[in-house]
Amino acid sequence: MDKIDKATRSRVMASVRSKNTKPEMLVRSTAHKLGYCYRLHRKNLPGKPDMVFPSRRIALFVHGCFWHGHDCSHGRRLPVTNADYWREKIRRNMERDARVQAELIDLGWKPVIVWECQIKDTEFPQSLAKAINGYG
Repeated sequence: MDKIDKATRSRVMASVRSKNTKPEMLVRSTAHKLGYCYRLHRKNLPGKPDMVFPSRRIALFVHGCFWHGHDCSHGRRLPVTNADYWREKIRRNMERDARVQAELIDLGWKPVIVWECQIKDTEFPQSLAKAINGYG
C-alpha cells in the first residue's frame, strides 16, 4: 500500500525532471572547473546525450541509479507499490540505453555513463577527467 495519496504521488512524479537535474548540474560544474568545453543535449546524436565533447567524440550521459537500473543499492531498490510496472519501466530504459550506446559506437562516438552514486565519491573529479580524456 502506498503511504501517500494518488494526487500527491502524481505531483511528486510529475516533478521529476529529465534535463538539468541536480546530478547533471554537478557533473557540468565539475567538467567546467576542470577546464573542459562541452555542448548540451545534442539532438542530432542518438539518445540526446547530456553532455557532448565534440573534439574527443565523447557522448556523456548522467544516469540516475534508480531510473536506469544501476547495480548499486539505490538502483536495486524497487517501489513496493506497482512493482511490476516499475520493473518493466526500468527494463525498457536499460534496453534503450544499450541500443543508444551501440548506435553511438557505430557512429564513431564513445558513450560514457556517469552514475548518480559516482558523483558522491570524493575521487569523482579525477575519474571524470579520466573518462573525458578517454582513459576511464
